[in-house]
Amino acid sequence: MLSKEDQVMLETMYWWGIPTLFRCKNDPDPKNCDIALVGVPHSTGNGTTERDQHLGPRAVRHISAGLKRVHLEFGIDPWKQNKIHDLGDVPLPEANNNEKCIERISDFYDQIAEANKPVVSVGGDHSITGGIVQSLAKKNSKLTKGSKVSLVHFDAHTDCYENLDHFLGAKKSAAHWASYLVRQGNVDAKTSTQIGIRGNPRTLDWLKPSYDLGYQVITMNEFQKIGLKKSSEMILNRLDDKPIYVTFDLDCLDSSVAPAVANLEPAFKGFSIDEARKLLQSLKGKNIIGGDVACLMPTKDNPNQITSMVAASIMFEIICLISLNLNNK
Repeated sequence: MLSKEDQVMLETMYWWGIPTLFRCKNDPDPKNCDIALVGVPHSTGNGTTERDQHLGPRAVRHISAGLKRVHLEFGIDPWKQNKIHDLGDVPLPEANNNEKCIERISDFYDQIAEANKPVVSVGGDHSITGGIVQSLAKKNSKLTKGSKVSLVHFDAHTDCYENLDHFLGAKKSAAHWASYLVRQGNVDAKTSTQIGIRGNPRTLDWLKPSYDLGYQVITMNEFQKIGLKKSSEMILNRLDDKPIYVTFDLDCLDSSVAPAVANLEPAFKGFSIDEARKLLQSLKGKNIIGGDVACLMPTKDNPNQITSMVAASIMFEIICLISLNLNNK
């Protein structure tokens, strides 16, 4: 017989047992959990850059058991406090058809919204956020009570490039989702923030589409000038009582922290992992109904799989924010 201590140790060894997200129970029915975890293995929403992001969910499942921890800053053990289940992956049989895949993603998340369960996902390229949020924030959603969501969007890029056609003709692509979600009425840009934007753009009016839509934008250059505390205050002051969705593109992190992403901006410093964690933790107590981590490219990762581990660490922060809220209700 295994002792309780031995069982705990083995469950945090990534190479032991059957890999699920954070060694959680695999149960496809969202009604049976408090917090749902989902993999979205989609990469056709990317245009001219490399497209191996569909391998992201499998890579995170492979290593995430080792990151099944307690949260010291919040003083919680979300795995004991809540039923957190891995619902599996969104089935995407038309993998090379981005528009069909976005429909499939929305259909999958309709079940989660109907069950009124918060959800944390791992992609997949950043087009997955469009499919997820247009489901969770639709008019008849039980999760958002039909409300628009406020978006807290971590990224090196705005993904509002509606004046730029997708390389393969996709309309709901990784370059367009932050725009069409506003125009469809799923996201309230007036209460939303895009943070971490950096790099030499292709045009000098690169931020105009975001401003025209109503987003608050905190570029990496501005973040470095005003600091973490002021940036957190700007995000929080923007929010109101709407439900919040957090989307985290790994390319907002410095390339030394997350080298395995599709759209590197190596000439400009990105967030450190501590800065990213502190910004996320500043959302403590807010009504977060979901989040995702996007743009992991496992085929480009270091042998120690550091970017996959970072992706799991960001997922863990979002999970803990939701767990804290559920247990304070």
